[in-house]
Amino acid sequence: MPENTVTVPFGPMEADEVANAFAYIQALLADDIDAAAAVADHTNPKLHQLLLNVAARVIIPTTAVDDHYEEPCAHSYLAAALGRLLLELLCHGVCLGGAPGIADTITRFTENILTEDRRGVAAVLRQLEAAGIKQAMEAHRTTA
Repeated sequence: MPENTVTVPFGPMEADEVANAFAYIQALLADDIDAAAAVADHTNPKLHQLLLNVAARVIIPTTAVDDHYEEPCAHSYLAAALGRLLLELLCHGVCLGGAPGIADTITRFTENILTEDRRGVAAVLRQLEAAGIKQAMEAHRTTA
């Protein structure tokens, strides 16, 4: 079985970039279009890349499957869950290339994979945001 191709470490994000990306995601989760638009206006043209960076940091570590022994491991169920999620996205006609589609993907991934409970999504997103800001601050502290 081939090695996981997503092994390159991510470059550090700035703390305000993490906060802006999660502010956009949380605004869409709350159906606050005005707040989402304000964040988009503030971060343009970087919002798309910021959301992709956050999506990668949320999804890749969660779905990484240990294929060292070329057999399914204890976390193999995640691949099936991810497949269901992608099918759900396709059924809803979500455009994954735009900022709303990326934010929706992060939200649905959080709901279906990390919580399986819509009520807990906002709390998990806040935890992910806090972890992202902490990581950004630590990364910039060590490079400064």
